[in-house]
Amino acid sequence: MSIESFNPHTGRVLRRFTPFAWAKTQRLLGQAHRAAPAWAATTFAHRAGVLRRAAALLRERQDALARLMALEMGKPITDGRAEALKCATCCDYYAEHAEAFLADELIKTDAGRSFISYQPLGVVLAVMPWNFPFWQVVRFAAPALMAGNVGLLKHASNVPQCALALEKIFHDAGLPPACFRTLLVGSEQVEQLLADDRVRAVTLTGSEGAGMAVAAVAGQHIKKAVLELGGSDPFIVLADADLALAAKTAAQSRMINSGQSCIAAKRFIVEKPVCREFINQLKTHLLALRPGDPLDEATQYGPLARPDLADELTQQVEDSVKKGAKIELHGGQAKPGTALFRPMILSNVRAGQRAYSEELFGPVALVLEAKNADDALRLANDSRFGLGAAVWTSDPKKGEAMARQIESGAVFVNGLVKSMPELPFGGVKKSGYGRELSYLGIREFVNQKSIWVGKEVAPVAKTE
Repeated sequence: MSIESFNPHTGRVLRRFTPFAWAKTQRLLGQAHRAAPAWAATTFAHRAGVLRRAAALLRERQDALARLMALEMGKPITDGRAEALKCATCCDYYAEHAEAFLADELIKTDAGRSFISYQPLGVVLAVMPWNFPFWQVVRFAAPALMAGNVGLLKHASNVPQCALALEKIFHDAGLPPACFRTLLVGSEQVEQLLADDRVRAVTLTGSEGAGMAVAAVAGQHIKKAVLELGGSDPFIVLADADLALAAKTAAQSRMINSGQSCIAAKRFIVEKPVCREFINQLKTHLLALRPGDPLDEATQYGPLARPDLADELTQQVEDSVKKGAKIELHGGQAKPGTALFRPMILSNVRAGQRAYSEELFGPVALVLEAKNADDALRLANDSRFGLGAAVWTSDPKKGEAMARQIESGAVFVNGLVKSMPELPFGGVKKSGYGRELSYLGIREFVNQKSIWVGKEVAPVAKTE
């Protein structure tokens, strides 16, 4: 078996890599484990210097990194630059805030002094997906490294060049090489790594199935795990919403990363009086988007990352149409085995259809008509996923009240759902558990240690 860098736009294999043998993986794990105490002993100021240099390199190399993303997984080059810059912002954010986030927290007890201390765990294994090949990794690596942990990256097998480029950035920034390593391995080595006591925790972003597998092994070996899994995010449009802005944002949200985003809006739940007009406006915005070569500056969406992903999405759509879903915008694949998938809109999406219950990881917008706001809330929560959500209404108080009732890790009222360093990111239900980003994210992979120090006792006076 080889690990292939495959260009979905041209259908050509760019490079092949020989996967690491288990002996090599063990050697790198041993180096990381031995390097962990020394890195944990460094000051926050030292770590921040490394992260700030990494941020500078991400900015300097943004064009090269964007080109790699375009070639390996079809991301339009303008989107790739934005991703590199977002990674730089994240590195700077944790360089600035990590020390405060992990400062001792004084707690009043019966002690002379008691507090919570946050200390690194050691080696953290990251199992990451291809859709945001730099951002997904950096949002784990920046807080983990600033907390004093070291990282091992098992990236998706179709983005090996992105994985190696990020490793080089951290090394060039001054991070000791053993403190961050890319492992060119298949998924079978993940279980072996988790069984090793030197790996202290795991973070995974990926599919529901991958999350179940990793969680089972992590549980078996009593390892801390953070899982960010799939989503079928609701985008609620109430009748009083600014319909033009909602429809424009809906198209933008559905087409993030050519529709391949966990927090892309997928289920558009629209109140009946404005549903038909919303579909018309959404269709106009989607048709205006320009597909093309991901290396072309004018391209607004590229192919899906692999032809098999487009094949699977086509099957989900066809199965749903057979069960009663209606095609409002024809798009999809030109023919089986091709990666380009043009935007589609399905209406009359109902329970019993794959489109109703599954995540459609590509540019298919699902429109569900709601009788009223209560019905919209019911439809939003009638999903096994709970990652992100949006509510559109002219009444912010109503929007906030609905946001509190939606079962998801994040809700944006009158805005595009997005991840950012300041806010925690993660889901509930089958979308996973644990949080990335914000101060919550950096505290996931630390020992939250209680320290209790007794009151001073006056020395006993000596008697002659």
